[in-house]
Amino acid sequence: MTKEEILREALVAREQEIMNYQINIDNYTLAVENIKTSGDPDLTDFLQKLESLLISEKLEQKKVNIMKLAIEQQLL
Repeated sequence: MTKEEILREALVAREQEIMNYQINIDNYTLAVENIKTSGDPDLTDFLQKLESLLISEKLEQKKVNIMKLAIEQQLL
């Protein structure tokens, strides 16, 4: 494989990774809203876990976006 082919495969992988993070972000956001709307005190621990996961997923998505940009710059 050439460097360009490897970079193109890596780019596709980063795009998929970004989409996976976005799906999780959307799911966690909606779940947090649903729990808050329900007001169910039994879900407090779960709510805190989801909020923590949401922060983590957003950060990881930012990291992948940076790596995707680096790959794109090499393909110019």
